[in-house]
Amino acid sequence: MINFITNTSVTLLKQISMKKPNLIPLQASIKVMLSLLFIMGLQNVSAQQKIGHIDSQTVYSLMPEFKTAQTSLDLINKTKTAELNKMKTEIQTKYDQGVAKNKTLSEANKDVVLKELQVMDNELESLKKRLETSYQKAEQDIAAKETELFTPIRTKFINAVKLVSKEKGLAYVFDISKNQDNNLLAWDDGIDITNAVKDKLGIVAAAAGTTKK
Repeated sequence: MINFITNTSVTLLKQISMKKPNLIPLQASIKVMLSLLFIMGLQNVSAQQKIGHIDSQTVYSLMPEFKTAQTSLDLINKTKTAELNKMKTEIQTKYDQGVAKNKTLSEANKDVVLKELQVMDNELESLKKRLETSYQKAEQDIAAKETELFTPIRTKFINAVKLVSKEKGLAYVFDISKNQDNNLLAWDDGIDITNAVKDKLGIVAAAAGTTKK
């Protein structure tokens, strides 16, 4: 008899509603800096060491190349999702055909129908495996494209932060963006270098919507 489709395929398609990446993941590097600072203990930081902070989300959202990369990634997500949805439709169609065929089963035709159902069941299992493989491949392709698109932008951003940090004599720079999973819950004083980094990247105020030449 034909097996009923498990929830595996449906679950896979729900998962393929690709999550949009957060504004460039500085998370790893920020966690390293945070861990280092807290291990040393804030009380051990000398008065001569100045601390700065930046809102990376604000800066990234104003970088034209970030917007272009995000648009490209969204398009890839949309394409992959459409491909997987098509495969899901194939599976559903094959399943419906099996259910219909199963309803025709009788004592007189059971030998023929059972053989046909077995063939359809095998085809259904093959389609489900192909969907699982395609889902995994889609995830890998999107992750690779995300790295390809955003790594140069992240590098450009970090280099600008380093330049501003050096110019201002900062020992540490924390990212206070809401998109960053960090342990910095409050801060007092410190130097906000968000605008300085925007200037270093040639970004004019958000309201202007233009870039310095």
